[in-house]
Amino acid sequence: MSRLICGLLLGLCMVGTSSWAKRPITHEDVWLMKRVGAPVASPDGKWAVFSVREPSYDPKQEVSDLWIVPVDGSQPARRLTSTKGGEGDVVWSPDSTRIAFSAKREGDDDPQVYILPVTGGEAERFTALSTGATRPRWRPDGQALLFESKVYLGALDDVANKKIAEARKERKYNARVYERVPFRHWDRWLDDRQTHIFVQELRSGSQPRDLLAPTKFVAQPGFGKVSMDESLDPIWAPDGDSIVFDCSTDLDRAINHFTTTHLFRLPVKGGEPVPLSSGDASYSGPAFSPDGKTLYMTYEPADRGGMKLYSLTRLAMLPWPVPADARPRILTSNWDRAVGDFQIAPDSKSIYIIAEEYGHDKLFVMPAAGGNVKLSHEVEAGGYSGLSIPAKADSTVILANWFSTTNPPEVVRIAASDGKRTALTHFCDERIAEIDWQPAHHFWFTSKAGARIHNMIVLPPAFDENKKYPLMVFMHGGPHNGWKDQFFLRWNFQYLASPGYVVLMTNYTGSSGFGEEFADGINRDPLRTPANEINEAADEAIRRFPFIDAKRQIAGGASYGGYLANWMEATTSRYLALFNHAGLTNNESMWGTTDGAYYWERKNGSPVWEGGGFWQSQNPLRYAAQFKTPMLVTHGEGDYRVPVTQGFEIFKLLQRRGVQSKLILFPEENHWILKGENNRYFFRELFAWLEKYTGIGLKEAEK
Repeated sequence: MSRLICGLLLGLCMVGTSSWAKRPITHEDVWLMKRVGAPVASPDGKWAVFSVREPSYDPKQEVSDLWIVPVDGSQPARRLTSTKGGEGDVVWSPDSTRIAFSAKREGDDDPQVYILPVTGGEAERFTALSTGATRPRWRPDGQALLFESKVYLGALDDVANKKIAEARKERKYNARVYERVPFRHWDRWLDDRQTHIFVQELRSGSQPRDLLAPTKFVAQPGFGKVSMDESLDPIWAPDGDSIVFDCSTDLDRAINHFTTTHLFRLPVKGGEPVPLSSGDASYSGPAFSPDGKTLYMTYEPADRGGMKLYSLTRLAMLPWPVPADARPRILTSNWDRAVGDFQIAPDSKSIYIIAEEYGHDKLFVMPAAGGNVKLSHEVEAGGYSGLSIPAKADSTVILANWFSTTNPPEVVRIAASDGKRTALTHFCDERIAEIDWQPAHHFWFTSKAGARIHNMIVLPPAFDENKKYPLMVFMHGGPHNGWKDQFFLRWNFQYLASPGYVVLMTNYTGSSGFGEEFADGINRDPLRTPANEINEAADEAIRRFPFIDAKRQIAGGASYGGYLANWMEATTSRYLALFNHAGLTNNESMWGTTDGAYYWERKNGSPVWEGGGFWQSQNPLRYAAQFKTPMLVTHGEGDYRVPVTQGFEIFKLLQRRGVQSKLILFPEENHWILKGENNRYFFRELFAWLEKYTGIGLKEAEK
């Protein structure tokens, strides 16, 4: 195949020998690339504040600060803060002169809220709670802040919280006691503290008030929010007299039901929260239109029973103030995409939405009162995240992060008229210019079962279509997730390809970004259909691309991708080697040890004690007699989503069956390998494992 034909086929530009002057990507490139956070636009639309993390393999040497850049691009970004610890939860004052943020600085045992004038000066600590303070939000008049803190149930003020904490330190025993589930989440044990909402005036001498502590509402056994940060997502109502937040009140039934989240209005002067939504559906993430007349939120429909487990996140609205007996109106019920970030235009007439579609995170727009959702502009490469639109700008100013497989996230301004993208930051330009890499190539095929399947391939450095390269089949987790054109830190696609692999990534049935029915399909066939599609995708790639060596195929993945790797171990011998990070091995023991439970009953079709169905028919453990492919097994010991015992089980089964295998455990890691040196060691071990079977490994410089 000629270079011209191959270039057209791949949609790539093979430019002379310029690529040969560059170098392959290294782990240092991936890990030490500056990490630019989401922009936060000032209300007047003139400025954007964002974080920049300068990582290091030594955590003590890491730097994370806030930067500011003019939205018109007239000046380069400049640093706003310069401290050891990083800042989070940034929010602008209504007059665009100050920002508030949470940070743990010298003298702080826990994060506190700080206020910084953006025109110059030092940040001043605003809160001093023993339980810390996060997620500040300015009152519309700029004279007070709300924030959140995790406090002990029954403690009415900070003195009471200190007293309880001191008593815990002095007790002579150490035990965790639970009377219901959930009792742990992701990588941490849940305790008897609750997230509460506080308000504090900006005037001198003001004290914070816990608005939830005096209520009967928080004494309900089902009150709380089980999420990564347990935030109640509080925001001020337009008049500043109340706060809208979301939470669950049915956590006490989590063992045998899906729990719900609802919106509530909390009077600032005191009183019980008033429900704004109810029923078996969930509503969360409240946001007001700039004109204050409408409350928007995301919506998850009620559990529909049977094997229907996946539903798209949709957008809903309520008029404000909310009339008696009003129910949220669903705005995107006819749109077959999941709502991600959303922002309302300053004239309150349009809503912009970031949603995943066909391997890209795209920008869409719709009328604020409801109507058709339209693509704002086509995205040929990469995608967007961190959408921010200033509420008081004279015209619609759209800010976001843009990224692709060959571009780490940077802050950009997007023209509302034509989608033209203007880069406002350039933190990674110099490093990425040195790297020999090519954009991901997308292709589709129709599976034997009739499904249209999307795929991406990433090519190795110094690519030559006249050579033969081993194929790495890389399977995504989730499963309601998807491979897309992005710069992935933990599993960087370009780095996976760097030893000399063609990396194939298939969006199998269950993947997001292809509609609700496609995503939900995996719940009626959790392993067999996805595995068949992945194997067919490998066959299709081999047929299309002659530079792939069909005799050297390897495969692996993490989380659900690791689950699929275990299924590949059970059902095919086409791969020379497999790798499995944090993969599920045994459906039954997973139910008893994971941080959730009811989801797995529904997914497998019955309570665990009844067995049968998917509990056994699609359980890798039950097929151990067929294990024969060498496998590398890795797992974090602090993983409560897929507990480390799942790694123990697959490794013991492999050893019992006499299959070449290796187990690597990370005592300090959770579901992800987040520490730099651990991550670097992991990839060295992974590439060394694969080299045994493909003959392709890291160059000496990387080792």
